[in-house]
Amino acid sequence: MTDRDESIAHEPAVALPDTASPLYEKVKDFVLANIGNGRWAKDRRLPSENELVSALGVSRMTVHRALRELTSEGHLLRIQGVGTFVAPPKPQSTLIEIANIASEIRSRGSRHRAVVVVTELIAEPEPELLVAFEFSGRRPVGHSIVVHFENDVPVQLEERYVNAQLVPEYHRQDFSGMTTYDYLQASTPLTEVEQVISAVPADEFAAEHLTIGVGEPCLLLNRRTWSGKAIATVNTFTYAGSRYSLGSRYFPSAMN
Repeated sequence: MTDRDESIAHEPAVALPDTASPLYEKVKDFVLANIGNGRWAKDRRLPSENELVSALGVSRMTVHRALRELTSEGHLLRIQGVGTFVAPPKPQSTLIEIANIASEIRSRGSRHRAVVVVTELIAEPEPELLVAFEFSGRRPVGHSIVVHFENDVPVQLEERYVNAQLVPEYHRQDFSGMTTYDYLQASTPLTEVEQVISAVPADEFAAEHLTIGVGEPCLLLNRRTWSGKAIATVNTFTYAGSRYSLGSRYFPSAMN
């Protein structure tokens, strides 16, 4: 994802819909239309208020009100000193439960071990991380990368970013003997989860740590977790496609 804005400063003035709606509502419709048609994708930084004023031919007060209301409605995320972004999607249901990979491996009678690649505190996160956490300004986040092995074969590359306000000592832990899952479960209650699975080719970093070829198929699990109203973690889990599968058995909440 890029943090560059979708500039409209040098384009001709945009004609707002010719309706009886107040001007700020027309600006809202314009922004939502650009989000809906994919021009401004999720996590994309919007043009500045000045650019919108110039392109739309309305007052800054009108643009400010439109952006403020869209933010309150959950369509936009405004980060002080960084900019206004299309808000990331909200939590959705999932068929994959959150589980401790170490326990999964041991339950199969296999041996688990973990190799820590990095643990650190990032004082100045990149804009895309601020958006993913839905922070209102710059805040530090803990960061870890861990490779999980089953019988000495690497099966998962785990990368976590952790809200340092919720878990301030995360980056000081030794995750070679304790899993990040166990530490987080003990540190902050988990109340909400968003998970998205996709198939991706292995990049050089994943290929190196999973000992597979660049371009080999992998399963990528993107996960965000909430503790109350605050986002606690933003995570990615990369699995070697030839060594791992994702699935679950569950009881539906309602039967049709």
